[in-house]
Amino acid sequence: MIPKEISKIKPKQNILLVLGILLIAANLRVAITSVGPLVDMIREDTGISNGEIGLLTTLPLLAFALFSILAPRIAEIYGINFILMTSLVVLLVGILTRSINSITMLFLGTFILGSAIAMGNVLLPALIKKNFPLKIGIMTGLYTTFMNLFGSLASGLSYPVTVGLNIGWRQTLALGAILAFITALVWIPQVSNTKIRSLKQNGLAKNKSVWRSLTAWYITLFMGLQSLLYFVVLSWLPEIFIHYGMTSAKSGWMLSLMLIFTIPANFIIPVIFDRAERKYLVMIFIIAITFFGFLGILLFGSFLATIWSMMLGFGIGGCLSLSLTLIALRSSNTKQASQLSGMAQSVGYLLAAIGPVLFGILRDITMSWSISLLAMMINCVILFIVGIGAIKKRDIEGV
Repeated sequence: MIPKEISKIKPKQNILLVLGILLIAANLRVAITSVGPLVDMIREDTGISNGEIGLLTTLPLLAFALFSILAPRIAEIYGINFILMTSLVVLLVGILTRSINSITMLFLGTFILGSAIAMGNVLLPALIKKNFPLKIGIMTGLYTTFMNLFGSLASGLSYPVTVGLNIGWRQTLALGAILAFITALVWIPQVSNTKIRSLKQNGLAKNKSVWRSLTAWYITLFMGLQSLLYFVVLSWLPEIFIHYGMTSAKSGWMLSLMLIFTIPANFIIPVIFDRAERKYLVMIFIIAITFFGFLGILLFGSFLATIWSMMLGFGIGGCLSLSLTLIALRSSNTKQASQLSGMAQSVGYLLAAIGPVLFGILRDITMSWSISLLAMMINCVILFIVGIGAIKKRDIEGV
């Protein structure tokens, strides 16, 4: 049976809603992934240290962890659509603040845009749960595809745009404000005057805390462990291949290839998982691909690096979209979906922030990548264990 609020949506409104969701998703990575290729320029121009560069790249993750906890409560008071609109404005302000000729503004703007992105990260699964309860798989697949597609494009184009157009890195990073502005314009029709009533009048305020639910913790740990894998690979994959004899240029292409292969997995895996009767087989498949990607590098180094990079990309990309699908599938209503999303992403991004540091420390202690790669393989095994717990059909409220 289709909920009343869904049946009342007109086809034209539905198209605008889907377009708005996809555009919001497109904004969730661009402002972050565009920084990496410009790090040398930023360091040379500002004179900041490598440690400060590390803080600059970690700040968005810390903002994710903090504001992911706050997002569900704020959305409960003001409404999801209104908060998403506000977050787009804050994102625009953050991007422009970061581009001001000041080191202080660089860090402040980065934290501001990270807080705005956190709201979108948390609230999009809840929005899909509310408006597309019968199409969770395909909508999650679409929005994660747009999120990573635009993130990959921003990563790949930021340096060529800076050099090709002969503009500074600040001007290149400021270009992300154009996408945020266009998205805000498209999202205006979704902002309703009845935003404050939407959650409370449906009796959803009676939900128990998801933090007491075993199933919610399984989903949270799944989100955290897969995020750890993603950011470890994002931070260290080129360096690992360089260690095994690959050139810097080619190792950069391996990272790009990995990111490209997250995109088809982002779309395919949620659709298959949503329709599959034996959902655990889908989970086994994507985690096994990730596991064997790490194993291939451990055993063969840079030999067949293309294969290992593609496997890691597809596996990790599938894990991300699967974790977001689980949030919508396992929650019983919109408020619970936002609470679960906030819980999973706050803990998840804390783990993600710690992962690359620990991975590098293991490398420094052992003077080899072998132990670090083994640690990621063990992470995959634990990911599978908590994943099996997450996919079991259990009522989050009843635990």
